[in-house]
Amino acid sequence: MKFEGRVRFHFTPTSASWLNQIEIVFSLLQRKTLNGGSFKSKEQLCQAIEAFFRRHNERAKPFRWRKREVKGSQLQNTIVNLRN
Repeated sequence: MKFEGRVRFHFTPTSASWLNQIEIVFSLLQRKTLNGGSFKSKEQLCQAIEAFFRRHNERAKPFRWRKREVKGSQLQNTIVNLRN
């Protein structure tokens, strides 16, 4: 696969890793292809990864970002954890 001109690198702070879409794609790859997989060779692993991306790209859509609602108790726990 060639990605020349199709990839842009952007700085994202470590505290905002949920913004990094590649982490989402790697998570999908892990859950749908790698977990429980058994590959006899590096070539077989590469073929499985390429097959995942072919399937993924056939029906790929933009991510729909949603803001989670945070309840008071969750916010309080977050503040307590940040102080520790």
